[in-house]
Amino acid sequence: MLGRLRAAAPVPSEHDAFALDERIAAHYAAVESDPAPDQLPDALVEAMEAAMRASRADVWRATADEWPAQLAGRLARHRVSRLLLDPASAEGAALAAALPADIEALPFRAPLEEWKDELFATVDAGFTVARSGIAATGTLVLAPDAGTPRTVSLVPPLHVALVYADTLHATLFDAARAERWRDGMPANLVLASGPSKTSDIQQTLAFGAHGPRWMWVVIVTPGRQP
Repeated sequence: MLGRLRAAAPVPSEHDAFALDERIAAHYAAVESDPAPDQLPDALVEAMEAAMRASRADVWRATADEWPAQLAGRLARHRVSRLLLDPASAEGAALAAALPADIEALPFRAPLEEWKDELFATVDAGFTVARSGIAATGTLVLAPDAGTPRTVSLVPPLHVALVYADTLHATLFDAARAERWRDGMPANLVLASGPSKTSDIQQTLAFGAHGPRWMWVVIVTPGRQP
């Protein structure tokens, strides 16, 4: 029977894939607001902020010059003492330089198995730079790599993320299309929309059970904020 099903299955073609893409595009075009959010950068930022706040994330805007000092100050007030970041990235280096002396900047220096106990017990926060963002759902698109593996955004109780306003997309479809995922689907993208949350059978909501208890998001925008 399995052989007959396989023999009867239609052979996909490039035309079929193109037709499916057109149908998906037509669907999203039909439900877009008027005017389309991706034509209004400010509207994308506002939608991203609103959606992330609805998911209990702490979100604010800052310019490229402002955010390192602002974030360093907030980390100090939150009593963070050890921060996981990638010092080889431009953003990681900028934040490390702005940190007060009592906050230690830690690279992800070894395989997880070699320092798991230390990581889980002593690291207060992890810093990541999002590849992009999805405004409709308030979602960060993270691309873990050797300098910032998935552990950085998953294990510490505070996840701090930076996302640039010009990388925001209106929907997941817009992100996949603009970043041309079809030409080479990324092997490991993580979608994060707020702090970890879960509920028991009595619907009691709890934060931090399976990941960070808090999420801070800095949206980097051009110009000076009012």
